Amino acid sequence: MRPTDSPTPTPSTSSSMQKLDPLTLTTLAAVIVMLAISLMNMWNLNRVANALGERVTRLEEAVSGAPGPDPKRTYTVRIDGAPTKGAETAPVTIAEFSEFQCPFCLKVDPTIKRLADVYKGQVRIVWKHLPLSSIHQNALNAALAAEAARNQNKFWEYHDKLFANQKKLDVESLKQYASDLKLDMARFEKDRLDPEIRKKVEADVAEANALGVSSTPSFFINGRFVRGAQPFETFAKVIDEELTKRNLPVPPKPSTN
Repeated sequence: MRPTDSPTPTPSTSSSMQKLDPLTLTTLAAVIVMLAISLMNMWNLNRVANALGERVTRLEEAVSGAPGPDPKRTYTVRIDGAPTKGAETAPVTIAEFSEFQCPFCLKVDPTIKRLADVYKGQVRIVWKHLPLSSIHQNALNAALAAEAARNQNKFWEYHDKLFANQKKLDVESLKQYASDLKLDMARFEKDRLDPEIRKKVEADVAEANALGVSSTPSFFINGRFVRGAQPFETFAKVIDEELTKRNLPVPPKPSTN
């Protein structure tokens, strides 16, 4: 009777490693060390990025929570020369001190659009620049670019483009958004760097400071101060009061369900 064949023995891992020459072992060791260093560096970079993100968020929240004008007073806000949306004859004007890199400004933007829709013909929206350059390094350039787009009657389209791409507001991206909107790029670049446009933005900032506004977004509804990214109902309450003062009808509010 023929005996069963035994399997051919395979060399152990340790014996295979012993056959590797010293240069190969050194190379493998170096690769392992480099991988370990790379992983450590990635972990450190991620930790630093998270820490910076948390710090910026805390700064934004602190600025957003800063005291502002007295909500019981009525202030005068300069409207001439500012970008507006809505009927000039509207009985209620909402002046918004805002900027394009602020996350709270982005958060409240759908609310402002909803107000314009619900109170169509009764509300006019006015944009006032307040770039918080101390915490948002791209905010000023974004404001200047928006004004350059305004010179080609595309302010609100560019406004929406910036908010839709809030994480990418570097100069090259600002140019790309202008190109996407088919703007005259030579004119856009000239206007974006025009000292007169910078003066417009600086005039808005100076007005905000004079009013006691230091956070974004900040609103004046017929001169009455409303701070921050408030819900629709907060704005609607003030608007309804302003309409009632003028014996004007208050529109029904659509259901949120």
